[in-house]
Amino acid sequence: MTKRTMGNPFFQSLRIQKVAAVTAILAIFITVLSLVLFEGTKKNITLEAGGKTVELKTHANTVGDVLAQRDIEIGSHDVISPSATTSIKDGMTIDWKQANPVAINMNNDSTTIWTTKNTVKDILTEAGVKLSEHDSVKPSLESKVEKKSEITIDKAFQVTLKDGKKSTKVWSTSTTVADFLKNENIQLSELDRVESNSEQLLLPKSVVSIVRVEKVTDVVEETTDFDVKTSSDDSLLKGREKVVQEGEKGKVRKRFEIVKENGKEVSRKLIREHVVAHPKAKVVSVGSKVALADASPQASAVKTASASKTNVSRGNGSESGKVMYMNATAYTAHCTGCSGVTATGINLSANPNLKVIAVDPSVIPLGSKVWVEGYGYAVAGDTGGAIKGNRIDLHVPNDAAAKQFGRRQVKIKVLN
Repeated sequence: MTKRTMGNPFFQSLRIQKVAAVTAILAIFITVLSLVLFEGTKKNITLEAGGKTVELKTHANTVGDVLAQRDIEIGSHDVISPSATTSIKDGMTIDWKQANPVAINMNNDSTTIWTTKNTVKDILTEAGVKLSEHDSVKPSLESKVEKKSEITIDKAFQVTLKDGKKSTKVWSTSTTVADFLKNENIQLSELDRVESNSEQLLLPKSVVSIVRVEKVTDVVEETTDFDVKTSSDDSLLKGREKVVQEGEKGKVRKRFEIVKENGKEVSRKLIREHVVAHPKAKVVSVGSKVALADASPQASAVKTASASKTNVSRGNGSESGKVMYMNATAYTAHCTGCSGVTATGINLSANPNLKVIAVDPSVIPLGSKVWVEGYGYAVAGDTGGAIKGNRIDLHVPNDAAAKQFGRRQVKIKVLN
């Protein structure tokens, strides 16, 4: 074989290799160029989804296509901005907010809403729920909500609280009286009581009454009355009395247990009694001596029952004595309601001519000898229910004399 023959295949192989290399390089160039051209035609967008922000390049035609490429399934309550059918533009921002179901429980009524809000406050605002400052909301208004969350609202209502003497209006969300007392931090003593049953349901305008009960001890000193002892004294005119010994009241110390409700005493129980001083009896001598009028101006005005009974002289009342002016009437021993015997024991029925006058003992002492203008000397020996103060009643023998005397003002002199 010649040199020429051997060289041709070598050069032929070399040329083939060069062509293959050029072809490969050209293919790579075309591929790279194609990739560059493909990527260069993509549009830059920003996707905000689930609280995250992602920068994307895409050939998608619409917002819905972009979300589908990200395996995002659009719910009927979800919020997409711009809408899913909007064409993609370079530099566009897509905001997708997924709606979640939230149960709102209020006043034993439950409603489920779909919302894209993520705080309790925003959800309730979106749902049109109006709250007062006294309402109870769980979880709190600033809390974040998760999927399938629940919001419980207890609407507050006014309750009248009567605590002892104090009455106030209180806003409450409690369900029972017991819950109300606990939530209001009301402390009860062992003796205090609540008028309502603790398990009673609390409703608007309910009244919760608390009776504050206390027991206290009271020590008081009281006086005790003394006895009055009487004894007959025949040296005193009947109707007169003489104090032999003044009485003195005793003293006793008492200890009471007092129960008060709302500051007002409702019971008092005596638990101890001690005599501090015993009372001293009053001793009084009561006159039993019967008096009669004496006819002589100079004689004593009073004699015993055994003495002679004669008329009293009219006289002129020249003796010294206390002078008074009295309204005078006349009566007989046989007047209506009269017994015929005076308060001092003088029997006027048996002695119709005796000069005796009825007086107020606090003005003229019984047994006093007196001179009465137009009547003469007499004894203050009787009393009468209507004879008070500056009044006197003159004893006369019969009704005719009483009517003739009538009523007049007279001068009277008390001689002793």
